[in-house]
Amino acid sequence: MDRPNTPEEKYYLLAKKRVQQKKRFFNHLKSFVIVNVVMSFVVALDGNPFDFLPATLFWGMGLAFHYIKVFGIPGTNILTPEWEDQEIEKEMDRIKGKRIEEFTPAPPPQPEAEPKEESLELKELRKNYDERDLV
Repeated sequence: MDRPNTPEEKYYLLAKKRVQQKKRFFNHLKSFVIVNVVMSFVVALDGNPFDFLPATLFWGMGLAFHYIKVFGIPGTNILTPEWEDQEIEKEMDRIKGKRIEEFTPAPPPQPEAEPKEESLELKELRKNYDERDLV
């Protein structure tokens, strides 16, 4: 498969993939409803109305996980593809920021305009004695 050449092609392919995921979920939901309606009639005619409930329960849990994978957690933006893209961008920015700090060379030291002459001065010591006591 060719790689997208333009941003529009990239966005089109991404949108197409999302629509296919949604389509698969709705087909999954449709088959869940149809099979469970038919099974409820068959089991009701048989006389044991609760025999198919364990299968329906586990299939329903799988359907719920499928929903979360496609649409994210209801009422939040968590676990949606948009959330995933935002988190990827945040991590890339964080990594780029660290890399820039790690690999940015320190600026070279600036030479001073005129070298200063060092002068040695004697400092007067503090006197802790009285000069009259000296011989």
